[in-house]
Amino acid sequence: MEIEELRTFVEVADAGGISSAALRLGVSKSIVSRRLFRLESELGVQLLARTTRGAALTEAGATFRDYAARVYAEIDLAKETILPAGDLRGRLRVAAPLSFGPTHFAPVLAEMARRHPQIHIHTCYSDRVVDLITEGYDCAIRVGYLQDSNLIARRVGPVYGKLVASPDYIKAYGSPEMPEDIVAHQALMQGTEVWQLMDGDKIITVRPQGRFKADNGVALVAAATAGLGIAYLPDCLTHEHVVSGALVPIMTRYPPPPAGTYVVRPPGQHPARKIRILTELVIEFFNQSPHFARNSPA
Repeated sequence: MEIEELRTFVEVADAGGISSAALRLGVSKSIVSRRLFRLESELGVQLLARTTRGAALTEAGATFRDYAARVYAEIDLAKETILPAGDLRGRLRVAAPLSFGPTHFAPVLAEMARRHPQIHIHTCYSDRVVDLITEGYDCAIRVGYLQDSNLIARRVGPVYGKLVASPDYIKAYGSPEMPEDIVAHQALMQGTEVWQLMDGDKIITVRPQGRFKADNGVALVAAATAGLGIAYLPDCLTHEHVVSGALVPIMTRYPPPPAGTYVVRPPGQHPARKIRILTELVIEFFNQSPHFARNSPA
């Protein structure tokens, strides 16, 4: 019984189909089918019932899936343990935010690949919240205020932000002075979110209103510089525009509370060494990046 057969079976079981599992594994559907055929032949039982919608676990498959996952995880850990110190191998699937993932986190992942030439890194950049378990990701880098979940999270650094608007918007509509003034202005938002501001140690919640919404921070920066309204954005997206004068910090007496950047992973007893090393590299990046590591007054 080959370890790749066990891994393939677990991927198909979790993905719910051969096509999805093949995508997650980075191999063809025919290879997945052959591995499943060999595994079922060796066991002498049917593990998966193929349907037009995918593949469903049989009773035997449901029982065998957990055993197969544990065996694969243990062998994977054993391989990592006997490697020379620092060497990594295998595949790492990472989900990262689109808003500043390609500019801020892609260099970290590239450096990891440079240091560890045997590892294969596959990254998905999207501002949606990726389901790590269902979609088969090893971990994700997430920025903001982390929601409660069953995922295991490691906070790797702070993220500071501010309210900004263009000089043209301020000239035309003025600048809010108090948190309650925001509802009278056009807000640039990702959805129907609330904004939190600090008044000393007190948190004030504001429900802004606006006609321009986007699920991407870079798009909101573009709208803010075009004079469409007030944006609530992290410094790493607005710093250059504030320095150039294209955006102006407003309501600086009421700053947003610091958010965070996290490396999150599915629940499990021990994180894989490749996830631990990625986490260490992201922490190293934060220590070197002023727009993440501290709240610049500019």
